[in-house]
Amino acid sequence: MLELRPNCECCDRDLPPDSPAAMICTFECTFCRDCAAGILSGTCPNCGGNLVQRPVRPARLLEKYPAGTKRVLKAEGCRQVA
Repeated sequence: MLELRPNCECCDRDLPPDSPAAMICTFECTFCRDCAAGILSGTCPNCGGNLVQRPVRPARLLEKYPAGTKRVLKAEGCRQVA
């Protein structure tokens, strides 16, 4: 089950569970589309994997399987992966 993290790890932008702007890697690191396409060039700065659009959990299932609430933010900021 995806955690559906609530924010971008780079800029701390809110990313609600239905946001089409949420991008994730296979470890569920979460970034907004602007950071993913811009500074990160489509690559996760944590694992080096590719970033893809996070699937949307249907609203009817959010009550039973709620989105995560723990905000993750890279204290050192995001840097482009070499």
